[in-house]
Amino acid sequence: MLDRRRFIRNAGMGALGLRLPALSPAASPALPLKLGIAGYSFLHVPMDQGIAMMKRVGIEALSIKDFYLPLDSSADVIKGVAAKFSAAGIRIYAAGVIYMKSQAQVDRAFEYAKMLGVDLIVGVPNPELLPYAEGKVKTHNIRLAIHNHGPDDVFPTPAEVYEHIKGLDPRIGLCVDIGHTARAGGDPVKMVRDYSTRVLDLHMKDLSVIAKEEHAIDLGMGVLDIVGLIKALMHIRYSGYCSIEHELDMNDPLPGIAESAGYFRGVVRTLQ
Repeated sequence: MLDRRRFIRNAGMGALGLRLPALSPAASPALPLKLGIAGYSFLHVPMDQGIAMMKRVGIEALSIKDFYLPLDSSADVIKGVAAKFSAAGIRIYAAGVIYMKSQAQVDRAFEYAKMLGVDLIVGVPNPELLPYAEGKVKTHNIRLAIHNHGPDDVFPTPAEVYEHIKGLDPRIGLCVDIGHTARAGGDPVKMVRDYSTRVLDLHMKDLSVIAKEEHAIDLGMGVLDIVGLIKALMHIRYSGYCSIEHELDMNDPLPGIAESAGYFRGVVRTLQ
């Protein structure tokens, strides 16, 4: 059994990493999997502070949420926010999660992504809107990763998403939220393998127990098979981002993000 402390020691991160300088990509070998952050992690964190946190933990890719950049923002506002992240060395790689309950909201989401300059929307369109969304994917060449949100949601696990999209353009795929998948009774490892060609994005978290009402905790602190998941991602040669979605302490997410990043990096380096 691979040991958590060894992962964190190998990664040079975790809680102790908070005392260290920001981790530059040049400071350590490249990993075969890319680490990002899901923007929801910064729900109660001002933008400048969120940027500083990302630099501190050496994560350079963000799926931006609309509390940092509202969906009705002007082109100039979008350009300004994108420039602020770019100046800090951070790539906004996706927009979302964006909910779409009408054709107008689908239109707005794709125009927003186009102005932002990203080629991926992490979204939840109503199922009846999927054919319309497919047309937007084809028109704009912007991919759509549909996020599963656990029990009682229209898309509880990636399996339900796949049933709706399997006949659609392959640029419509999955954002696999591993915590919500497990809460709904799904196996994240199996689903990554089963739907490998349609996995476009990942939201990474852990659970203390697998239960419908359970909340997310830091990677490696719970019962999810993170090692097995990373093995599966490496096996399928996953090329998207593995984005930490921190939900434990939304007012002070830095320690948990650092802990999760250190664990993830340590697992990957141990398995390389």
